[in-house]
Amino acid sequence: MKLHSYVVRYDSGFAPNPFYGYCTLATCKPPIRKSAAVEDWIVGCGSNDRSVRRGGHIVYAMRVTDALDFRAYAADPRFHQKIPYRRGSRKQSCGDNIYFRNATDTGWLQRDSFHSKEDGSWNPDHVKRDTGVDRVLVSDDFVYFGGYGPEFPESLRNFHGLDVCKSGRGVSSFGDPELIAQFVHWIRSLKVSGYQSAPFEWRMLRG
Repeated sequence: MKLHSYVVRYDSGFAPNPFYGYCTLATCKPPIRKSAAVEDWIVGCGSNDRSVRRGGHIVYAMRVTDALDFRAYAADPRFHQKIPYRRGSRKQSCGDNIYFRNATDTGWLQRDSFHSKEDGSWNPDHVKRDTGVDRVLVSDDFVYFGGYGPEFPESLRNFHGLDVCKSGRGVSSFGDPELIAQFVHWIRSLKVSGYQSAPFEWRMLRG
């Protein structure tokens, strides 16, 4: 078991997508989608960008309970609600079930989504990056705080010199069983699970 930590620079409800009973990571972060195994933990940390200022806070944590390729993800009825509807609610508009094969099965098509162009047409840069790792991480054991998560405790900020709370680019992966056990103990001690509060970027959409 490993723990993978990274900064959620754009917390919009798209990546990760914490809705409809499952937290899914279907786009972005190809290194994590490629390497994380079932039973690994993924933790998203707040950004310290000047427009966010959520460094040191947790955005979400998920225990990977399943991993699917895009074909299986698109076909699985559990995730049909995650097909984006851009003119729907905020939750519907940020669906991450966006990739499917063309009629001749020779390439990927992309639904109108946060990763398509403004006019709804597909964005080849995002298609290439996202489908370069044909893997979607799924969890039904997660907690998502969005823009309102608590601060990481000091015990996880300096665990024998290791800091679970990522800052900056890239991914930090930890394999120390004691560190992972302490992280899981903290998450469980919060006594909440599933979707808790809105993504940070929704704050600017209030009104």
